[in-house]
Amino acid sequence: MDHKDVFAALQTVCSDVILALNGSLGSSSHVDATNRLLGVMRQVQEHGRAVEPLITGFTTVYHHFDLDAQTPGNGYRTLVKVVHSCVVHIIQKARYIASNCTGAFFRLDHNVTEVEAYCSALCQLRALLYLAQILLNDNAHGQLYSQDEGGLSKRFVQEYISMHKACFYGRCLGFQKHKVSISLSSYKFPPSLRPFLQTVVISMVSFGENYKKQQTGLGMAALSFFTSGKYVVDPELRGEEFERITQNLDMQFWKTFWNITESELLSSLTRISSSVVQVNVTLTVPAEGLSLPLASDPNLSVAVNPPLAHWGPGPVNVRLISHTLRQGQDSAELLALSRPEGPQLSLPGSFNRQTAPLSPCLIIHFHGGGFVAQTSKSHENYLKSWSKDLNVPILSVDYSLAPEAPFPRALEECFYAYCWALKNCHLLGSTAERVCLVGDSAGGNLCITVSMRAVSHGVRVPDGIVAAYPATLLTTDASPSRLLTLIDPLLPLIVLYKCIDAYAGANCQSVQPAQHLDTLTALGQDTVKMLSNFAQGASNWLQTFIDPKVPASSPSSSATTSSNGATTSSNGPSPSKSHSVKRPQEVQDYPENFEPLRSRCLSDIQTPRTPIMKNPFVSPLLAPDNLLRGLPPVHIVASALDALLDDSVMFAKKLRNMNQPVTLTVVEDLPHGFLSLFQFSKETQEAADLCVKRIREVFQQEELPADKRQPGLN
Repeated sequence: MDHKDVFAALQTVCSDVILALNGSLGSSSHVDATNRLLGVMRQVQEHGRAVEPLITGFTTVYHHFDLDAQTPGNGYRTLVKVVHSCVVHIIQKARYIASNCTGAFFRLDHNVTEVEAYCSALCQLRALLYLAQILLNDNAHGQLYSQDEGGLSKRFVQEYISMHKACFYGRCLGFQKHKVSISLSSYKFPPSLRPFLQTVVISMVSFGENYKKQQTGLGMAALSFFTSGKYVVDPELRGEEFERITQNLDMQFWKTFWNITESELLSSLTRISSSVVQVNVTLTVPAEGLSLPLASDPNLSVAVNPPLAHWGPGPVNVRLISHTLRQGQDSAELLALSRPEGPQLSLPGSFNRQTAPLSPCLIIHFHGGGFVAQTSKSHENYLKSWSKDLNVPILSVDYSLAPEAPFPRALEECFYAYCWALKNCHLLGSTAERVCLVGDSAGGNLCITVSMRAVSHGVRVPDGIVAAYPATLLTTDASPSRLLTLIDPLLPLIVLYKCIDAYAGANCQSVQPAQHLDTLTALGQDTVKMLSNFAQGASNWLQTFIDPKVPASSPSSSATTSSNGATTSSNGPSPSKSHSVKRPQEVQDYPENFEPLRSRCLSDIQTPRTPIMKNPFVSPLLAPDNLLRGLPPVHIVASALDALLDDSVMFAKKLRNMNQPVTLTVVEDLPHGFLSLFQFSKETQEAADLCVKRIREVFQQEELPADKRQPGLN
């Protein structure tokens, strides 16, 4: 069924509902609710009539923005299919109402609320389609990003500040996730991921409430589920509170929340289901100058300095993971570098300590986390699995995090760790004949920029890069996939901007030395706080059931009525500081008689504006050809439901146009960060397996020239 048939079905089923309700109106004891449902069905019809020609226009041209015919994927395609998913859900709900509205057990109020929520979502998606149409008209052929700072990029920020978003995080949370009976290609998260996303949103709003009140760090965060009862039973409250939190809390909140998985309590639970490895040791690489052979002439050498940015020379923390104990991994030289608080060799009691020979291959991994959060500990699960599947040692780098350590500290530490690994590969259980850089999100960016730095320094470049959903453009430029940050529970626009701002160091007052940035130490302290707050958390949890109508830490944001008549319930304006923000001038490119829903709680977005964002080692999409021409084969695994999808598509296009070896695979139905979710569903496991396949291709590719395949130094 194509999109024309879908929108025809929408009009028909809405008319069926209106007809059925008009027939029962005289005998209904719920006249007000029935009239509400009649009104919202007419609004859905109006939205459908307006959206259909927009969808027709995008489907006519969106293939021009793909990498090639074999790789369909870009933000325009995603936006169209997200709208389809919303429409299909409304069709299913309307069919149910038409068939059952006269039944004795029909829950009228529940169904009215459900349809109102999806009508609000369709209204906001309609606004995004209008913004995407501006982008399509203004940009050059095949260009996905608006690089005019005074154009849509600025206007989208203005719209994001004022547009209502709560409907996407309440009843409509994960409308992309529902299986549909209509034969239609729609993007929807796997059903197995829906409980996870609901848990993330509920945990975040409950954590935000406790964070705002008590500022007790990760300890209270880990037990915030005790106060989450009201958010489970009240989707509207959950959505409104999530909107308030995502619009107004600071970077420290996001760092703390994202680091929940680093706590000893949660990491010990996930460790139960992870692969068993014989080596899992954290190391501290000392800050010493290195000398490596020049790639073009091994008889000459290149000096590599330790990380210097911001506070001078400092060590680099890394984690070595190996499924099999190999030569060098139990050497006194390596164990002398081990960190006392970290895990040591993980050998079974019956293990006879026989060591396997050196592997010809080595993976060097840079973790994601927006440059501001997480360590290798958050990514242990899939790294252990990869080490087992590939039978290869993995070195994961715990680089210093922003905003305390802005660019270029993380890049310097990752490049230094890469060079140290080449020189000391014999300690890591490898000859490093084949080296693959692997990273996700921010880590994917670092894989590319470390390789660019290797090119510029003249040292050996890796044999390949596998980057999962990499961030290749750390600017505020709008793109069709970034428009979806309005509805993304994992990567809202304000969070994306805060990460960019932190890494670019735009508002950095001071930087701190590496020893003050030990995430694991801070997490240990928070675990103690968690235990101390157990009783208080339990008390709050019981209170939510004694009085389930207890309000959140502050009244939630609510939508205002738009000119097209769509409304949502209001709980009063939020007293947060953002309420003092002057309402921005709204986009005037909407047609007459249409206005998206507006929020009473405005975002306090500080748009990053610093030349550092356009530095090619920050935004490799903007790098000159001479820095990219020496890159090894790049394998990108992106997600269609990711706000950074267009980063991957445009970077792959740039490399393809330069005749650089590149592959792009766009997996459907998965969100940003799917590697960390690989144990949650069959689809995330398959996506992680695809990354393993690409790594294996790097290790098995044809032999390269001698200057590229020189092994690490012993």
